[in-house]
Order: sequence, then C-alpha cells, then structure tokens
Amino acid sequence: MPMPARQRARNTMNDVTDLATRIDALLPQTQCEQCGFHGCRPYAEAMARGDAPINRCPPGGAAGIARLAALLHTPVLPLDPTHGVEKPRTLAHIVEADCIGCTKCIQACPVDAIVGAAKLMHTVLPDHCTGCELCVPACPVDCIELEPMPLAQVEDTAQADTSRAHFQRREARLARERAEREAELASRKAAVDAPATPQNPVLAALARARARQGSKA
Repeated sequence: MPMPARQRARNTMNDVTDLATRIDALLPQTQCEQCGFHGCRPYAEAMARGDAPINRCPPGGAAGIARLAALLHTPVLPLDPTHGVEKPRTLAHIVEADCIGCTKCIQACPVDAIVGAAKLMHTVLPDHCTGCELCVPACPVDCIELEPMPLAQVEDTAQADTSRAHFQRREARLARERAEREAELASRKAAVDAPATPQNPVLAALARARARQGSKA
C-alpha cells in the first residue's frame, strides 16, 4: 500500500531535521555568522536541505569541511574566501581601563559571555567566549582585544555543546522579551483605540450639580 503524501512529507522533514542535528554537531558553535546564517544551527539546516555548501565556516576550517564532506558524502571543497579565512581561534578580552560601559558588546555577544551593566565596566567570561569576534566592531572605543584561545578549549567538544546551549538560551530569552514588548504595545494601542465608555447620565447630572454648588460656595 503506497504511503500517503502527508506521511512521506513528514518522514522527509524528520530526515532533514535529523541530518541537520548531525551536521550541527560537527560545527564549532562559534555563532559568528560568517557563514551568512544567524548561528550554526540555521547553517546546518540549510546544508541538510541542500541549500548551502559545506565550505562557509572559517572557524571550522579545512578540518571541519572534511568532516562535513565525509558525513554528507560530497567532495571536499576549499574554504570560500568570501566568508572569511581560516585562522587560529581567539578569545575576546576587554581593556577594562578603557571600557565606558556602553553595553554594546553585551548586546552583540551571541552566547552571553560578556557581563556588566550600563556605565559600569564590562568583562568577558573566557570559558564562555567562542571567539566569534562580533563584539569587536560593536565597541565604539576599540577596547576589545583578541587573544589566542587555548588549544584545549578549541578541541573540547563539550565546550561546543555548552556554547550551543548558551546561544539557544539567549535566543529564547530575546524571543520572550520581544513577545512581551509586542504584547505591551498591542495592549497600549488597544487602550488608545478603544471607544470611550458612555457615561451614566444620572452620575453625569450629579457631577454637574456638585460642580455648580462648588462654584457658588
């Protein structure tokens, strides 16, 4: 008996999702967006659908491309230079004496690796930093330096899993905050657009009488 079209579509979707998860496990989880996607998972999903090539991840480099090629049974490709160049991984470091506490780097960090508050000094949590470098152009006073990432951290697959989790939590938090802001704006708009409630004529008459009495006193 032929499989219904809906079931075939569901199976195909499940296959793509499973493949995307396997691809994502091979990516470095820097969430740097050099691939042209908002994070590693969207890039993995695009590769699983066949919509993106395997050579757009500079942090993964040639070794990462080779792993992806083996998984997907495709030829190894050279890194696409339009998406960056392969280089040693780095960690961000804030020169605290120069930090003005603008929070722009905190907003740019995809894994919440920078802590601080407005008009107060910021600092990077090195164990959380992925070396994405997104904080560097965001800093208006150029107080962020890049330092070599320890090799143990580069090769630590558990570190990549932790970075993925940090990214997912941040994305969920930002989505929740956006939804709350949109709900508040919608509530305010509804209050402004709502027609005025008709006033009780008896209460209105009493209010006018009290006003006249007050003016005579």
